Amino acid sequence: MGSTRARIAIDAMGGDNAPAEIVAGALKARQELGVEVLLVGHADRIKASLAQRKDVDISHLDGVEIVSAEEVIEMHEEPLTALKRKRKASIRVAMDLVKENRADAVVSAGHSGAAMAAALLRLGRLPGIDRPAIGAVFPTINPNKRVLILDVGANVDCRPKFLEQFAVMGAIYSEYVLGVAQPKIGLLNIGEEPSKGNDLAVRTHQMLAENSFISFIGNAEGRDVLSGNFDVIVCDGFVGNVLLKFAEAVGEIVLQTLKEELLGQGWLGKLGTKLVEPSLRRFKQRVDHVEHGGGLLLGVAGVCIISHGSSQAQSIFNAIRLAKEAIDCEVLERIKSQYPESTQQSPVSQPSAES
Repeated sequence: MGSTRARIAIDAMGGDNAPAEIVAGALKARQELGVEVLLVGHADRIKASLAQRKDVDISHLDGVEIVSAEEVIEMHEEPLTALKRKRKASIRVAMDLVKENRADAVVSAGHSGAAMAAALLRLGRLPGIDRPAIGAVFPTINPNKRVLILDVGANVDCRPKFLEQFAVMGAIYSEYVLGVAQPKIGLLNIGEEPSKGNDLAVRTHQMLAENSFISFIGNAEGRDVLSGNFDVIVCDGFVGNVLLKFAEAVGEIVLQTLKEELLGQGWLGKLGTKLVEPSLRRFKQRVDHVEHGGGLLLGVAGVCIISHGSSQAQSIFNAIRLAKEAIDCEVLERIKSQYPESTQQSPVSQPSAES
């Protein structure tokens, strides 16, 4: 796919480090990726963050637009209630920009439940998709291979047909965005045999095995997730979210332990750190969740990236890059093509979980 001049709506008020880090990541994406960015949120606070940057001329910001949204959905608020009450919430305004074709994608590091609810309410689901899923990319033991896990938080309770749809969407994303030819699909389970697991797992296994569009190779146990044997692994959002946060914690612990062990060895440790510094940087790029930017909300009628609440500038940059890749690779159009007989969307239901 050719590169597009994408316009990305960014929830500048979302996340622990908003708006300063969000603005910094957006400007980096503008400079390095060539995207146009729409910073959505409190105009005065966004301008103040821009004014603090010595490398920016606030009087002339080519490709950067501030879109005023004076309300913010806080982490403690119930998503749907807050969205209906706060019509000028930054995440809702950002979604409306996509709905009105003023933007091609949304990136938010704010309330993930609110982001998903806003996407469903303002954009709707793709025809043929019953529930959207958040897909997250994990590293594997193979340095040249990644695995896509979905769902990692959008749906606590799932039916077999939801998981089958996740597998189809995951296969499309893996092939066209991650560049995997004939991605191998797995179902997260407690054993390899088709009869293992609960009723949901057994029924889903049968549906995936009968789906001719995907290359389903069977169940994936917990030890298989990072093995590199699978390109896409599907599970319900409860299990997926636990897996995501556990993996993030393990990555941080390993990085911190390596630093402490190397630096704790005196001058020999410092010398060793210098020698292995390039390898440590590559290791960090493979395991650090910041490098992936967030997860793509697959199944809604618009490109939406849900980033980490603790996101800093680099993570926001990577989230915008992820959005641009989804746009360039026409992920939404490819998902639509798999459900040609679906002409109407079913009514939007309340999201069942917050990641």
